[in-house]
Amino acid sequence: MRIRHYWKLLAACVVFVVVCAVVFSTVRVTPLVTSSSDTSADQVTQNIVGTTDLFDATVAHRITLTFRDEDYQRLLDDFWQDDEKSFLEADLTIDGTRIPSVGIRLKGNSTLGGLTRNGEARQRGFGRDRAPGGGQQPQPGGGDGFPGGGFPEGAPEGAPGGAQPGGARGGAGPGGFGRASLKAEEPENLPWLIRFDEFVEGRRYQGHREVAVRVAGMGGGSTVLNEAVSLHVLATAGETAQRYAYSSFTVNGRPTTARLVVEHPDEGFADTLGGNGVLYKSLATGQFTDQGDDPTSYADDFKQITMKGSQDLQPVINLVRWVNTSSDADFAAHLGDHVDVPALARYLAVQNLLLNFDDMAGPGRNYYLWYDLGTKKFTVVGWDYNLTLSGAATQGPHDTGRMGGRFPQAGGAPPGGFQPPEGMHLPEGMQLPEGMQPPAGMPGPDGDAADGRERPGGLGGNKLKERFLASAAFKPVYENAYRDLYQKIYADGTALNAVGSITEVLSTVDGYDAQKTAADVEQLKTLVQQRTSHLATDSVITSG
Repeated sequence: MRIRHYWKLLAACVVFVVVCAVVFSTVRVTPLVTSSSDTSADQVTQNIVGTTDLFDATVAHRITLTFRDEDYQRLLDDFWQDDEKSFLEADLTIDGTRIPSVGIRLKGNSTLGGLTRNGEARQRGFGRDRAPGGGQQPQPGGGDGFPGGGFPEGAPEGAPGGAQPGGARGGAGPGGFGRASLKAEEPENLPWLIRFDEFVEGRRYQGHREVAVRVAGMGGGSTVLNEAVSLHVLATAGETAQRYAYSSFTVNGRPTTARLVVEHPDEGFADTLGGNGVLYKSLATGQFTDQGDDPTSYADDFKQITMKGSQDLQPVINLVRWVNTSSDADFAAHLGDHVDVPALARYLAVQNLLLNFDDMAGPGRNYYLWYDLGTKKFTVVGWDYNLTLSGAATQGPHDTGRMGGRFPQAGGAPPGGFQPPEGMHLPEGMQLPEGMQPPAGMPGPDGDAADGRERPGGLGGNKLKERFLASAAFKPVYENAYRDLYQKIYADGTALNAVGSITEVLSTVDGYDAQKTAADVEQLKTLVQQRTSHLATDSVITSG
C-alpha cells in the first residue's frame, strides 16, 4: 500500500490533530460524576482478622516494620526534593500476625517541620531557610515553637515556650506547644501512615484501610498522653472519636519505642458514623471560601474519602458558598437546613473544653465533613488531637484558644515587642501594637498579606465556626452543650481518671520510658485539675 495513494487522508488527520491541540489546549477539563448512587466503589477482597483487636486500648500491642534501606532513602529523596510523601513497601507484623507488602509514608505537616537528614533540615516547606533541626529557637520553657522554629522574644503570655496561665508551661509537655526534633536516621520515632492496600488491592486489617502512628513531642510530650486522654473522654461522652491504643514499635531491628496508634478516618471509620453518607477531609491548605462552580478549584480545600465515582464535591461547595454569602438573619434562620446544629455545638464545645486550638479553624484545618445523604445535612467530625490540653487552664467557654494559650479578644493587642512569625494569621479583631507592621506576606484578619497579596490559609480561621459562635441565635445551644460536656469530661472525674488508667496500660508497653512518662503525667494531671476547678466557677457552668 503506497503512501502517495492516501496522502490527502494523512494530511487531513495531521491538520485535525494540530487544530485540536491549538483550540482545545486551554480548555479547562472538569471532572463529572455521572452517577448519583449511594454505593461505594471500594471493593474489599481480603480482611485480615489478626489475633487481637488492634484498638483494644486496655492491652499493650506490638508492631514491627521491616523495609529496604534503598526504598527508605528514595522516600526521603521524594520528600526532601519534591515535598512528596510517597509510599514505600514494607513487611508488617501486628500482634504476631504478619502482613507482607503494606505501604507506609510519612504523615504530617508542621509535625515534620523539625525533621533532619544527616543533620540538615529540609530547605522548603516549614523548614525553609532554617538552621539544622528546623531552626528551632531556644525557649524559656525549653520547648520549640511553630512553625518549624520557636517564637521570638517578646511572645505573649500563653504563647509556646513561655509561662502560661493556669500552671501550664511551654515545651514538649501537655502544657505547651512543643515539638521534639525528628531525625530521618531514627525511623522508629517518625510519624507514619500505614496503608494495607497500597500494594495489595482490596486488603484490610480488621476492617481498616489505614492506621496512623502518632509522633511524640508536639503537644503531649514523649507519650502523646494528651491525645489518648482526649480520645478516651470523647468516646466516654458519646462523641465521635477515633479509636486508639499504645503499642511497641520496632523498625528494622532498631531500638523499640512505645507509640500511640490511632484509627485513621477512612472508609471503615465512615461506616461507624451511622446512616448513609459521604466523608470529606479538610486539607491543611483549605480556605473555606467561595471559589466558584468548578470542583477543581477546591482541590486544595477538600478531599473526598468515600463514594468516589458515585458522589461528588457539590454538597460541600454549596455549603461553603451559603456560609460565605448568607446574611446574618438567613444564617440564623436556616443553618439547620444545612448543618446538624446540635452536633456542631457539641463539636465546638469539646474543642474549647479540651483546649484544642488546632481544630477546624486551626493551622492544620483538622476536621472532616460527614454529609448524610438522607437528611442532606453536614456534621463536623474532629480529628488529630495531639495538641489538645496544651493551652491555658483558665480559657473560658467564649475565649478563642490560640497556639498554647489565649489571645486577646476582638480589639485587643498583644504585649509590646511581640513580633509574629512569617506566615502567621492574626486572629480576627487582634491588633498589632502601634507602629508595628506584619512581616512581608503575613495575612491580617482580613486575609490580605502586608504586601497586598491575598494569602490563603495562614494559621487559622473557619467561617462556619466563626459565624456560629458570633450568632446570638446559637449561643444557648452552644452553652447547653458546653455545660453537659463539662460534666461528662471534667466534673465527674472522667479526664483525671483517664490519665491514670491509660498510664497503667502504657507502663506495660515495650519501649516505655518511665521517667519521661512520669513528667508528662504530672503536667497533664495538674492542667486537668486546674481546668476542672476554673470552669466550675464560670458563669456558663453555674447558670445551668
